[in-house]
Amino acid sequence: MKRQERHMKRQHEQTSKRPRHRAAFRVRVAAMAVLTGAAVAGAMAFAVSPGAASHRRIAAAHEAQAASRGAGPGEGPAAPLRVLSVSPGSDADPVGLTDPVRVAFSAPLAPTSPLPVFSPPIAGSWHADGAGTLVFTPDAPISPVTEVTLRVPAGPSGVRSAAGAQLMAPVVAAFQAGGWSTLRLEQLLAQLGYLPLAWVPDSGSGYPARVGSGPTTVSYTQRAGPATEPGGGAFVWQGKYPAALTSLWQPGQPGVILTGALMAFESGHGLPMTGTVSRGLWQALLNAAAQGQQNPHGYTYAMASKALPETLTVWHDGRVVVHGLANTGAPATPSPDGTWPVYLRNRSQVMRGLMPDGSPYADPVHFVSFFHGNFAVHSMSRPSYGSPQSLGCVELPLSEARRVWPYLTYGSLVSVAG
Repeated sequence: MKRQERHMKRQHEQTSKRPRHRAAFRVRVAAMAVLTGAAVAGAMAFAVSPGAASHRRIAAAHEAQAASRGAGPGEGPAAPLRVLSVSPGSDADPVGLTDPVRVAFSAPLAPTSPLPVFSPPIAGSWHADGAGTLVFTPDAPISPVTEVTLRVPAGPSGVRSAAGAQLMAPVVAAFQAGGWSTLRLEQLLAQLGYLPLAWVPDSGSGYPARVGSGPTTVSYTQRAGPATEPGGGAFVWQGKYPAALTSLWQPGQPGVILTGALMAFESGHGLPMTGTVSRGLWQALLNAAAQGQQNPHGYTYAMASKALPETLTVWHDGRVVVHGLANTGAPATPSPDGTWPVYLRNRSQVMRGLMPDGSPYADPVHFVSFFHGNFAVHSMSRPSYGSPQSLGCVELPLSEARRVWPYLTYGSLVSVAG
């Protein structure tokens, strides 16, 4: 028993020494526990005391995640629960009035776990968005220049994971509402080629806002202000992209397209790759726009289709550059449906884990692009391709994986559908 306790203590000490990253933001943030990891998306803090409806939605989502996620390589039983990030995070500048706040945990919460608490309470709701991430969406804009405090409770009465792990120490963060425009952020990213749309300023064209078919008109009152305020104009899709991508776009609203664009920009400018907004990112973005520093990689979108025969199609700057057979997850280990940005790339590595029957595997693979947890696009030697037979990843023949690799740069979006 003492040997087991010493082993668990060493595991906890090793976990506490892992590299930690903070989302770059200003505003006062008091952290009673260290915030680690990198969040994707998000731009605002709001508050509400969760009701039964929020608990039911989160419980259903976490049960589904737990059923499909499985244990990844190296995951131990009931490891201490950690807060990976709060978005917006430490050092945040004043943020928008209607954007969500995200709290990313190291594991999905239990269905009956207490939820983070906000003060003052603001009407809204919590829901699960990805493995271990909770998102709060306000019902209405919060009053400008209002400070809202988020507290994630810890200990026996605090948040707990589906495996029963507790948060060791509470996390407290304070945010101030009112700040930069998401629309202006999108304009600059589009201007520099980090979005699949171009920004046409002051067009006055009145083009229809049909998804994927021409310009998307944006209407608002133009204000005289700093470079972080929007101007009039329209977003125009560049080339031809499928509805799986165009349906995700809403001007001026947070979403995975914006998150991927931010990650791509951060990766190319030496910033923490969080997919979130900071003073440093704004300054780098404005400097890049002033100097005309275009996205050197162009815009890439990839879609893995589960329709037989299964395929992977890659669009680059609005045209198809790769299309070929692929394998997605077998029935026992299905690939999740959704869209995510590439966050980790390895030219080669050994994939390790457990087969559905519990036996271990160690497969050498090449041209690896992780886009969601342990799921990645990579090469795999198989007798055939075009059918569900992987352990959840998107598998490609080596020659095709080599062609795809240069396009799937950081922040590129990968969809799995079917």
